[in-house]
Amino acid sequence: MKVSSIPSLRSKLLATLSAFVIAGAMQLTPHSTAEDAGNLYNTAVDIRMGERYFERQCSRCHGFDATGNDEAGGPNLTGRLRNASTDVGIFNVIRNGVQGTAMLPVAPDVPDATVWQLVAYIDSLRYDPSSVVLDGDADRGASLFTGKGDCTSCHMVNGAGGRMGPDLSRIGEDNTPEDLLIAMTNPHEEVAPRWWTVRVTGPDGEQREGFRMGEDSFALRIMDQDENLWSFRKSQVQNYQRVEASTMPSYEGELSDSELDDLVAYLFSLRREVLSQ
Repeated sequence: MKVSSIPSLRSKLLATLSAFVIAGAMQLTPHSTAEDAGNLYNTAVDIRMGERYFERQCSRCHGFDATGNDEAGGPNLTGRLRNASTDVGIFNVIRNGVQGTAMLPVAPDVPDATVWQLVAYIDSLRYDPSSVVLDGDADRGASLFTGKGDCTSCHMVNGAGGRMGPDLSRIGEDNTPEDLLIAMTNPHEEVAPRWWTVRVTGPDGEQREGFRMGEDSFALRIMDQDENLWSFRKSQVQNYQRVEASTMPSYEGELSDSELDDLVAYLFSLRREVLSQ
């Protein structure tokens, strides 16, 4: 009995060892397949990161606006997708490619998090604003925009308002409700260079500050708070400093959660199809 049990024990040990080897090999395999656990990388920041990766790596075949490139064979990604209908399916197509097509897998060293961010960006291309249900009320938000929020002192909507901030007439076209809320509660998170401010000490020794309207190797132009334009030759200024923070104050704590919801609803309603009605 003891002799006959040795092969059996050896077989069990070999089977167990093989299981560990196979499991280890699966962990080391560069290509992975996602399971349906949902996309954890789907915030506004993730979407922007996915867009940047897309522009660098995917736009040659799918077009810079993701509407496709017939010559390169990349399909339009803004509508119904041929090879995937879920986030997991899109992830697997990006990670592993599509055999027999020009769709190659991403490089093995690209982290799964980056692939999920790319999935989030592709999802955003198929975003249907009419399907979004918001807690706020757009009419109340419009009153806040012109009243308590004092937004019109800096922002213009449909030709009315100030010029010290971006024109918001169609802000709802390119931003999700989450984007809009972040812009109001954390305006410094992402500031376009057009809205940086510059402090310039001119040749006369006087310091002026304004929005960075234009800059190259030799010259600098700013617009001050009174909307006056000032042009300087860099060789003649005493010094200048760029400030990349936003001039917009945060509404965090200044407006209640319900008021922020109302403002988001109003801003999200500002789209071309709404203005044309």
